[in-house]
Amino acid sequence: MIQSMTGYAAASADSPRGRLSLELRSVNARFLDLQLRVAEELRPLEPRLRDLILARVARGKIDCRLFLNDKDIPQRPQRLNPQAIERLKGLAAEAQKTFPDAAPLRVADVLRWPGVVAEPEADEEKLRAIAERLCQTALDELVAARAREGAKLAASIGERLAAMRRRLEEVAPLLPQSLAAYQARLAERLREALGTADDDRVRAELAVFAAKVDVDEELERLRAHLTEAARTLERGGAVGKRLDFIAQELNREANTLASKAASQQVSDCALELKLLVEQIREQVQNIE
Repeated sequence: MIQSMTGYAAASADSPRGRLSLELRSVNARFLDLQLRVAEELRPLEPRLRDLILARVARGKIDCRLFLNDKDIPQRPQRLNPQAIERLKGLAAEAQKTFPDAAPLRVADVLRWPGVVAEPEADEEKLRAIAERLCQTALDELVAARAREGAKLAASIGERLAAMRRRLEEVAPLLPQSLAAYQARLAERLREALGTADDDRVRAELAVFAAKVDVDEELERLRAHLTEAARTLERGGAVGKRLDFIAQELNREANTLASKAASQQVSDCALELKLLVEQIREQVQNIE
C-alpha cells in the first residue's frame, strides 16, 4: 500500500482532569520529523506518545498537539510533592549564592514550579490510559487518510508511467526510417561540403554520426526504469525515496534522448517524456 505523507486527524475524550484533546498533522518531509506540543501539566505523557507515533509512521513531518480543557471540571483535592519542593529548595539555595541580591522565592513561584503540586495517582493512570487511546485512535485515522491519498497518488503516477511507455512504443518503429532519411540528407550535404564523391569518406562520416545518435540504449533503459517504477508501485510500502531515485534516472535518460534526437519525432517524444517525468516527481515528493 502506498501512503501519502499528508494527513490530519484529531480525537478527544473526557478525563479526570478535563477534556483531553489530541491532534496530528502530517506534511511531506525528506525524513521523519516529529514535533510534540504538549501542555506542561501533560509533559509526563510525551515519551509514550512519541513511541506510539514512531511505531506507525516512517516518514514525514508530524506535528502532535496534546492539550487539556479543564474549565468545566470542579477543583480536585491536590497535595504538594515533598521531593519536588526539596529539589526546588536546593536549586534556590545554589542560585542565592550566585545572586545574593536576588529576591527569595515567593509561594506563588513555588506553586507554579513543575511537579510541586502533585495530582492524585489514580488521575495519573487514568489520564495516561486515555491519552494512549486517543493517540491510537488519531493514528488510525491519520494512517487511513494517508493511505487514501497515497492510493490517488499511486494511480496518478501509474497513469503517467503508462503514458510514457505508450509514447516510447509509438516512436520506436519510426526510428530506423527517420534515421535513414536524415543520413541521406546528411550524405548529400557532406558531398557538397567536401566537394568530392568519395563514398568511403562519406560512409565514414555517417558511421560516426550514427554512433552519436543511436538511442537504442536509452530506449531500453527507459523501458527498464518504467518497469521498475511500476513494480515498486505495486509492491507498496515506504517507497517514496526509491520512486524519487527512479524518476531522476528517467529524467536523465529523457535528457540524453533529447540531445541525440535525429528527427522531430524523437525530439517531441523526449520533450513529452520530460514533462511526464516532472509530473511524476511532483507526486512522488508526497509519498512516504
